[in-house]
Parts: sequence; structure tokens; C-alpha cells
Amino acid sequence: MRLVIAVVQDKDSGRLAAELVKRGYRATKLASTGGFLKAGNTTFLIGVENDQVDNVVDCIRHSCRAREQVVTPFAPVGNVEAVMPAPIAVQVGGATVFVLDVEHFEHF
Repeated sequence: MRLVIAVVQDKDSGRLAAELVKRGYRATKLASTGGFLKAGNTTFLIGVENDQVDNVVDCIRHSCRAREQVVTPFAPVGNVEAVMPAPIAVQVGGATVFVLDVEHFEHF
């Protein structure tokens, strides 16, 4: 058995949840926050048999899209004469996926 952990942008979480249900996979959703942009994410925990991992990863790949977003970086707090930097385009979205071996599993 494997545990697939997928961290996805909130904008993609509804689409991914619907696709997992459509394909018959159960998942636990956790609210999480990204470190760089401090944006909302959703972390999915999906327990599957070894032979189902590729199908679940494919589901994630097709449900979560990377996109560009324009952000304004934060100015230094202690510098009153700091000029706000110009907005920059960064890539957001997509998914970060971890696949872990599960030594023991019980469902009650």
C-alpha cells in the first residue's frame, strides 16, 4: 500500500476532489498554506494499492494546472525609505506530489 500526498493550489482542489471521486478514490483534504506566497493550498492524503499509484498521479496531473500570477514582493519592514519593488510574474499552481510506502493500515 502507498500514501500519495498531493499539495495543490486551492483553485485546483475542487476539480481534483471531483476527479478522485469520479475515479473511485477516497481522500482526506487538509487546509495548508504555501511558504513563498503565503497562499492557500489544499493537501490531499490518498491511500491506494501499489498498482493504483500511476492512475492517481495521472488524475492529479490532469486536474492541477500551473499558471502565472503577478505578485508584488514585500518591502523591508524597517526601512521607511524603501521603494516597493515592481510586480513580478511567478509560476503558481500545479501540484507537489509525494508517494510513501505504508507499513501498516487499518480502517475502522
